[in-house]
Amino acid sequence: MLVLTRAEVEELLDLEELERALARAHAELSAGQASLPPRIAALVESGLLGAMPGYLPSAGLGCKLVSLFPGNVDRPTHQAVIVLFDPANGSPLALMDGTFITATRTAGTAALAARLLSREDARVLAILGTGVQARAAVRAYAGVRDWTEIRVAGRDAAKAEELASEAGGLAASFEDAVRGADVVHVCTHSAEPVVRRAWIAPGAHVGSVGFNTDGSELDSGIVGEATLVVESRESAFAAPPAGAPELVGIDPGTAAELGEIVSGGRPGRTSAAEITLYKSVGVAIQDLAAASLVLAAAQEKV
Repeated sequence: MLVLTRAEVEELLDLEELERALARAHAELSAGQASLPPRIAALVESGLLGAMPGYLPSAGLGCKLVSLFPGNVDRPTHQAVIVLFDPANGSPLALMDGTFITATRTAGTAALAARLLSREDARVLAILGTGVQARAAVRAYAGVRDWTEIRVAGRDAAKAEELASEAGGLAASFEDAVRGADVVHVCTHSAEPVVRRAWIAPGAHVGSVGFNTDGSELDSGIVGEATLVVESRESAFAAPPAGAPELVGIDPGTAAELGEIVSGGRPGRTSAAEITLYKSVGVAIQDLAAASLVLAAAQEKV
């Protein structure tokens, strides 16, 4: 069994190939070809440990163990390991660090959704948040559109200024970042809305990857009005810790799955003025898609 460190995973994961692998994975999921049970979690006072098993024809069999400790300041809030197994006989194939994969596949899928759902003429990107996910989003969104402006906003002024110096311009507030933006990527742990419906321009696309069981980083008006896309209706609308608090009370039938749009089974954007929303909860097939690329690259080097 291969054991791969975070440094090795970062070296081996091809970010351009990842988006293609994520598209395949979601198409397979929506076609009913994947096995994806809702994640479970053990709760402790300061966080949780989740288990996310899955099977995907294009990526194999595996499971991620991921911890979420929102209070972490000296290390990531999300930390993980991924184990891949041979789907023919169940033998373990690889154990690898999953922390980089978690951030990268989350941002990569959000970028895929933006490519499918944002207007072709989108030029202004707003990133709300300053943590690991925000940095991953800067990388993932780079080639989605020909950005002329990238705005960064966050509650930690020092972190926001640092990220803005690397990625684009610093916005004075969440509102300033969102107003006039064509694409808004929200990646906070806020239990209160950091983006309001009134700030969003007609025709904008919103990607939300933040998660907090105590509330929502999105104004409910956005969820109620936007064309909604999720990874999996079963996962997105499940009870926490699997589902999204933002979607409580929303009819699952109103949401399209990302894989349905990838495969052409359902339309994405249907007009230039509509607001589109991709709400992510993170699903195991994304981890499998990324981890299988890492394993294949590692095996080529052996």
